[in-house]
Amino acid sequence: MKVVKTVADLRAAVTHARSEGKRIGFVPTMGNLHAGHIALVDTAGQHADFVAASIFVNPLQFGPNEDLASYPRTLAADQDKLAEAGCHLLFTPSVEEMYPNGQALQTIVRVPGVSEGLCGGSRPGHFDGVSTVVNKLFNMVLPDLAVFGEKDFQQLAVIRTMVRDLNMPIQIIGEPIVRAHDGLALSSRNGYLNADERATAPVLHRTLSQLADAIRRGERDYSALLDSGKQALEAAGLRPDYLEIRNALDLQPATGEHRELVILAAAFLGKTRLIDNLVVQTSPAAS
Repeated sequence: MKVVKTVADLRAAVTHARSEGKRIGFVPTMGNLHAGHIALVDTAGQHADFVAASIFVNPLQFGPNEDLASYPRTLAADQDKLAEAGCHLLFTPSVEEMYPNGQALQTIVRVPGVSEGLCGGSRPGHFDGVSTVVNKLFNMVLPDLAVFGEKDFQQLAVIRTMVRDLNMPIQIIGEPIVRAHDGLALSSRNGYLNADERATAPVLHRTLSQLADAIRRGERDYSALLDSGKQALEAAGLRPDYLEIRNALDLQPATGEHRELVILAAAFLGKTRLIDNLVVQTSPAAS
């Protein structure tokens, strides 16, 4: 696996691979890699001949009181995992390489609608930072396809919308959530949990599963379901940031007519913010 730090070297390596007729797959990450990230690389390798990944802790998507400074950076271990997974190229730019004119003067890419509410409501400016850095990375790599995890369901929706609206010739592939044995969605931030919190954390997934089961049984009083879900989270010691049922296709509030729903949640456990979601297939309400 080749490791590059500059846009020029990245472009040279990708151009060489493309000149050999290779299909380019791309996996952007912020590092501190776990099995969920490696699943993205594996999927990229199934659809492409040459897999490029990036590790960049993007300051533009962190709020002023968030964990930018403490976000875990484990580059050496990450490189080993990527190499073992068959990644061909790793891009590890500095902040100055990504934002040579400074963040304050950076052109911002904003994806309206789908970026609002949920994590976008709780983290103002977060998705502007995500869409901007992903847009820049796409323009640097010019991949044929890119793979994103479905754990960040709203982020995936934002990227899909951006690619569609800006006519980018890039296939976006969503990778199913990778979970621990007890159902907790794998996340780089899970390392913030102490032993007691880690034992409690699976309550989030169990609560979503209970709501999904109720919907599959025909329950359509979504407001009552969400109230019961929030109570279950609070009883276990979590502080819900949001718990919502949305139409999976456009993230608009769910109605009884929607066939594919997604239950999305964010909750604090101690100082750690956990997110999770479950997609539920259902039938329209009877008229």
